[in-house]
Amino acid sequence: MPMLVIPAIDLKDGRCVRLRQGDLKQETVYSDDPAAMAMHWQQLGAGLLHLVDLNGAVDGQPRNLSNIEKILTAVSIPVQVGGGIRTIETVRRYVSSGVHRVVLGTSALSNPAFLEQACKEFPERVIVGIDARDGKVAVHGWTHISDTSVIDLVQQLAGYPLAGIIYTDIAKDGMLAGPNLEALRDMVHSSPVRIIASGGITCLDDLRAIQSLGSRIAGAIVGKALYDGKIDLKEAIYAVAA
Repeated sequence: MPMLVIPAIDLKDGRCVRLRQGDLKQETVYSDDPAAMAMHWQQLGAGLLHLVDLNGAVDGQPRNLSNIEKILTAVSIPVQVGGGIRTIETVRRYVSSGVHRVVLGTSALSNPAFLEQACKEFPERVIVGIDARDGKVAVHGWTHISDTSVIDLVQQLAGYPLAGIIYTDIAKDGMLAGPNLEALRDMVHSSPVRIIASGGITCLDDLRAIQSLGSRIAGAIVGKALYDGKIDLKEAIYAVAA
């Protein structure tokens, strides 16, 4: 199964933005029409979209639901959504709206019973998003760093019927400085499920380097490099397929 190149659509106040290192005060607005942006990536060949409700990640509940529903109506490819999913009711609402997979972050660490219930109701449709800084898990929209190490959390996930894990190195995110390959390699060796890489991907060589980590890499989420034109999506999809 080839590695997917997954465009990111980060939603804040109804607009498509990118942040530097997850800082809500350091945003660049790329579009006032997220649904049109989603259609653009689909037309260029994307097989999956990654949506993040940035307001929801901080507030702990969905804040960009209407825009997410517009995207779901506009595109025919699968969509995964993260940001502020802290209750089973929110998971159910997203799945019933047509979301292919939900991404649980903070709640996977703070509420294992919720993670277990979500996986039981929706096996293979839950992804755990692990956001890290200096090897520790960040929570609440990256505003706090926990005492839990990334590897400890990953090992706690063994046995859950997850669709995968998204690993984001916060220090690399939005910086166009390349991914943290060493940390990704550790994740590949430690994780019970396949990994989606995120953060710092700047060029085709970054995608090839991630792909070279092996078949346990399911995909790579690309944000700022796509929006700034440093990576051409069609070219990237062709490069990893070749």
